[in-house]
Amino acid sequence: MSTLDLRKYQMFPVLEAGQIGIARRFASGAERHFAAGEVVYDIGERDAPSWLVLEGSIDVFRRDGLSQRALITTHGAGQFTGEVNQLAGRPSIAAGHAGPDGCTALPFDPPHLRALMVGSADVGEVVMRALILRRVSLIEQGGAGTILIGVPGSRDVLRLQGFLTRSGSPNLVLDASSDAEGKALVERTGLLPDELPLVVCPNGNLLRKPSEVELAACLGLTPVLEPDALYDVAVVGAGPAGLATAVYAASEGLSVIVLDERATGGQAGASARIENYLGFPTGISGQALAGRAFNQALKFGANIAVPVKVERLDCSGPLPALELSEGRRLRARAVVVASGARYHRPAIDGLAEFEGAGISYWASPIEARLCAGAEVALVGGGNSAGQAIVFLAPQVKRLHLFVRRDLSQTMSRYLIDRIAALPNVEIHVGYEIAGLEGDKVTGLTAASFSSRADGSVLRLALRHLFLFIGADPNTTWLRDCAETDAKGFLVTGQGALPLETNVPGVFAIGDVRAGSTKRVAAAVGEGSAVVAQIHSMIAAQAAREIA
Repeated sequence: MSTLDLRKYQMFPVLEAGQIGIARRFASGAERHFAAGEVVYDIGERDAPSWLVLEGSIDVFRRDGLSQRALITTHGAGQFTGEVNQLAGRPSIAAGHAGPDGCTALPFDPPHLRALMVGSADVGEVVMRALILRRVSLIEQGGAGTILIGVPGSRDVLRLQGFLTRSGSPNLVLDASSDAEGKALVERTGLLPDELPLVVCPNGNLLRKPSEVELAACLGLTPVLEPDALYDVAVVGAGPAGLATAVYAASEGLSVIVLDERATGGQAGASARIENYLGFPTGISGQALAGRAFNQALKFGANIAVPVKVERLDCSGPLPALELSEGRRLRARAVVVASGARYHRPAIDGLAEFEGAGISYWASPIEARLCAGAEVALVGGGNSAGQAIVFLAPQVKRLHLFVRRDLSQTMSRYLIDRIAALPNVEIHVGYEIAGLEGDKVTGLTAASFSSRADGSVLRLALRHLFLFIGADPNTTWLRDCAETDAKGFLVTGQGALPLETNVPGVFAIGDVRAGSTKRVAAAVGEGSAVVAQIHSMIAAQAAREIA
């Protein structure tokens, strides 16, 4: 059953008279009357407020494919419109029209909607839960968001689909050769096969084979960065550590901006299921955990800019500054480096050619659908690899696991026991990847693995290979300033505070920090701890200025 079927009463709650009275205090304007059929807000409208219906009704529609509209619900008196985009002022992915008798409603623009959530725990909880569940439902329905028209499973479709999915953006893939609507649109635009995929943004704009940056701009994901703005805290990296920093800092009144060149969630966001994170006894996916943290940060007013690449840290001035892509620059009183690590890429000929065409560094539902019923291989023995194995094995014919040493040395016991109970997992100990076969047209067709003991080679015919073989610190952008250890991880404790680097006002947390515990819980803990240290730094600066 869909989220709409299971939790409809939470998705579309009706506020009681007392709750409406509380909400009125946070409205961003006077109540407004709309005539029957009048557009209250439209798909693609930026900064569209959430509307609390006082009289009458509002019909809410989503896009259903390329040319049709589908009714999501009708809001009556005491109900409110919107989903999580209304928290950040991003373009609306639904439309609202006044019902047959018109409607009278109160507006709540993004700042006032966030103020309501913070100012009233009771009403705020009801509203936040509804907005999140509505987004989940829209993701399940697909057509409400971005539409990708191309070859399902192709490198560029997977690239864009992965970005949208990890960003929590509803999306739908149409086959350019078989879907009637998609095929007709491609023909009308005159696109050649190598110009696909064609992307239809929620506002109707068309993009030809866009980059993630171009797609994010079309979706309104990236906020406008004011060149003269001075933030209290600039966080580089939107994984668990960075998002924890954003939540704690913004909730304490600091102005916060979070920057990430890919998507929210970091490496943890690609985990199929995290079962050892405190408070989630049945486990939670990395994407769900990141999505909750993202919405929590928005609730408290943090700005999140994704994808935005930080090119360099400038530590020459009195305050640290970040040099961004496209020549932009950003200043902050404190910079928190939570940029984590990049997926390690072994020195194998042709590896880059097969990335997204048979080789993956994560195992999301997208990859699982592609390799359903097939024989696959996975290289790696850490917890992330274990989580991927447990997720993939029930969906594939056979999974070959290649590890350098016994799993007991690198993986949590609960994952080892679970893998041992899977009948279609074959473990090869003492092996490492040696070679790849295939071409640009067909993608990966086979892979070879060599024994570290005797050099013998095992060749497997397969189309899907997952690499979970560690990560390299993402610190090249600040090595001119900050001190790193021999492996490139940032050294902390060199300044006045435990998580501060040798550069005053620059802190490091999470996987990017030398000596850190590579666990989600540890990253979140450091994200909260660093905020207390930033407060101490700001207080010390103020004391010096007074003196």
